[in-house]
Amino acid sequence: MSLLITDECINCDVCEPECPNEAIYMGDEIYEIDPDKCTECVGHFDEPQCAEVCPVDCCLSDPDNVETEEELLAKLK
Repeated sequence: MSLLITDECINCDVCEPECPNEAIYMGDEIYEIDPDKCTECVGHFDEPQCAEVCPVDCCLSDPDNVETEEELLAKLK
């Protein structure tokens, strides 16, 4: 499944450059994650990098975008 950023985001800018798939972008008010690009860092890292660096723990699994590891790997750049 891809990740999402909750409205607890403080726009600190640390997550965007950490994403190996360029799935994170600035939305209207907070950063957002494009579920079509997000692989939860599968194929790149052991843990999602946005969640690792987020100071407020607002990068969570998106229950509306559940995917298998194979599906996540298929989205790699």
